[in-house]
Amino acid sequence: MDSLARPPSGPSNNDNDATSLRSEKKGAEFTAEMVEEVELVRSADRTKRTLKNRHIQLIGIGGTIGTALFVQIGATLTKGGPANLFIAFTLWCTVILAVNNCLAEMVTWIPVSSPFVRFADRFVDPALGFCTGINFFVFEAILIPFEMVAFNVVLHFWTDKIPVAAVICAILVLYTFLSIFAVSYYGESEFWLALGKVILIVGLIAFTFITMVGGNPLHEAYGFRYWSPSKVAGAPFAEYLRTGDLGRFLGFLACLIQASFTIAGPDYVSMTAGEACAPRTTLPAAFRGTTFRLIAFFVLGSLCVGIVVPYNDPDLLRAISGARPGAGSSPYVIAMEHMGIPVLPHLVNALVLTAVFSAGNSYVFCASRTLYGLALEGKVPRVLARCTASGVPIYCVGITLAVALLAFLQVSNNSAVVLQWFVNLVTASQLLNYAIISFTYIRFYNSLKVQGISRDTLPHKSFWQPFCGYYAFIATFVMAFVGGYTVFIPGHWDTPSFIFSYAMIGILPVLYVYWKIRYRTSWQKLETMTFFENERQIVDEYEAEINL
Repeated sequence: MDSLARPPSGPSNNDNDATSLRSEKKGAEFTAEMVEEVELVRSADRTKRTLKNRHIQLIGIGGTIGTALFVQIGATLTKGGPANLFIAFTLWCTVILAVNNCLAEMVTWIPVSSPFVRFADRFVDPALGFCTGINFFVFEAILIPFEMVAFNVVLHFWTDKIPVAAVICAILVLYTFLSIFAVSYYGESEFWLALGKVILIVGLIAFTFITMVGGNPLHEAYGFRYWSPSKVAGAPFAEYLRTGDLGRFLGFLACLIQASFTIAGPDYVSMTAGEACAPRTTLPAAFRGTTFRLIAFFVLGSLCVGIVVPYNDPDLLRAISGARPGAGSSPYVIAMEHMGIPVLPHLVNALVLTAVFSAGNSYVFCASRTLYGLALEGKVPRVLARCTASGVPIYCVGITLAVALLAFLQVSNNSAVVLQWFVNLVTASQLLNYAIISFTYIRFYNSLKVQGISRDTLPHKSFWQPFCGYYAFIATFVMAFVGGYTVFIPGHWDTPSFIFSYAMIGILPVLYVYWKIRYRTSWQKLETMTFFENERQIVDEYEAEINL
């Protein structure tokens, strides 16, 4: 065990919290052993603050952008049309911006490992903290094999001669190396990989603008041709499943569901809080950058997709129905082929390949740190809080990578089927996670008000609060139930789709009730709620030391 870091000497990070557990939970029956375990584990946070501002900014991008924005968005375009796609993505960006405002205010003041999981515990109910952590861990961990399967699909754009098992093994080795040997390697790798995503999306936006004004081999200024009903039947609003206004509304819902799965960001930034260098400075800047990322990547990205190709393009429909590999199903690649541009599709596929690898790399980090946060709060076995000398939660990373072995399902099943399994399972998890974050912030906001703590004293004060908290909570909670709506349309019932779409909605209450009954927890009172005083003091002392 010499390679494992020992708990820090000196005062416990959370001596007062053990006392508060006894005093605040008058109806809770925490045993002496349980309090002691939580107290010991919380004091053992040994992750290292090595992630710089540029790392965190790009990590927020790395976990946000994957194949959905470049490839899968084409299938959604065919369902809703360019206008529905643009409106849905723009609308959902406002929801994620609201979530960002909630997280930014809490995390910059309390930059601890696995923050929003532990906030749910401390600001609402330990039972909610437990089910939040399990939900987010499952969500992140399942996305790792999703991206590994997607990596192999993208690779097939060039060749299908490489064995699937060999590709999966190679990716696992790389993720293991980047996750275990040093977190600084992860930060650097994610910085450069995510930079490739930025180059790709900026390049595609530039490609759209240049070609739409005539800068293409055909010398044709097509502009917003594919938004015109006189040029494309049904444009710019497509009908989906039904005709008329109902069909156009269902098309909008399809686009909104895709947006709710595709658009993310603030949760990935928050997961770096426990390992951020100078968090009081770097985290506010990273959260502020989320606004610009949402506009640049998702709002403009969704607009460009509807400009370069019509929603009913025969080549696009054939590529989607035939599961054309890699970037071959991308609206951008199909537009390039229409214009007779031979080299760019290969460049796009190469950058999409790095985007997929980068997304999986981010998910390994976030899933392992979520499990680590659960260990710090005593929600999973204490041994999982062990870190290596370089500050890596080794056992948490090991379990996360073990889940990634699900990617081997692709060896005996169709890639498209496996991808859909993963997507259906985790879409509701992401929405429920955002709903819990928003609700946690509402409790945090109200407690500050009751205890007379001015938000002006916080390192970062977000705007339009508490409106953003309520807006994000209602929108994400409702969308979690809307995601599988197609099964309720007459003639479209599908039992597997129903189960995958609503599994986590049913599992989360069970987890909550299990923990609440087993440990007889009670809701935190606004008047006596604590705000990680000892952890904040440690961060204050650390920042004072590095600023000397």
